[in-house]
Amino acid sequence: MALNGKIAVVTGAAQGIGRAITELLLQNGAKVALLDANKTNGESLKEVLDKLFGEQTTLFLHCNVESEEQIKAAFQKTLGTFGRIDILCNNAGILNEEEWEKTISINLAAVVRTTYMALEHMNKMTGGQGGVIVNTASMAGLGPLKCCPVYTATKHGVVGFTRAMAAASTAAGYGIRFNAICPV
Repeated sequence: MALNGKIAVVTGAAQGIGRAITELLLQNGAKVALLDANKTNGESLKEVLDKLFGEQTTLFLHCNVESEEQIKAAFQKTLGTFGRIDILCNNAGILNEEEWEKTISINLAAVVRTTYMALEHMNKMTGGQGGVIVNTASMAGLGPLKCCPVYTATKHGVVGFTRAMAAASTAAGYGIRFNAICPV
């Protein structure tokens, strides 16, 4: 997959799946804005990636995806640094049934919020160049996890939102491909 010159934004980028996504994007020639609420892990990862790929290929932005202002600021900083956004990976997520409102906020509401903000910059109908949005769902988005009903609901929501956005993009001509990944 050749991504030379492409600009990506990855939420939840500092560890786990987000880190793996970030590394793959960089290995394939993209530049990446790493968004994460964990400042220590984010800054540490940026140092590692700078040594491997060069300082000009990454940008770490301390960002809580629950905050519209922080997402907006992160997009503006990404645009100011790299000039555009071609790829958005909505990866931030938690599994916490006790704090179910936070789980809904991060796993579903933030995906919707971040997607709509990305559309402002990517949508061909409003002057953008199109691109790709990848949402991290889960196998729980395809079938229930009996131990995690709220998490299951959020991931079902991500799958449904992704499908609906893909249909809207095709019908209206956004020029954006929407995908959901469903890891175990």
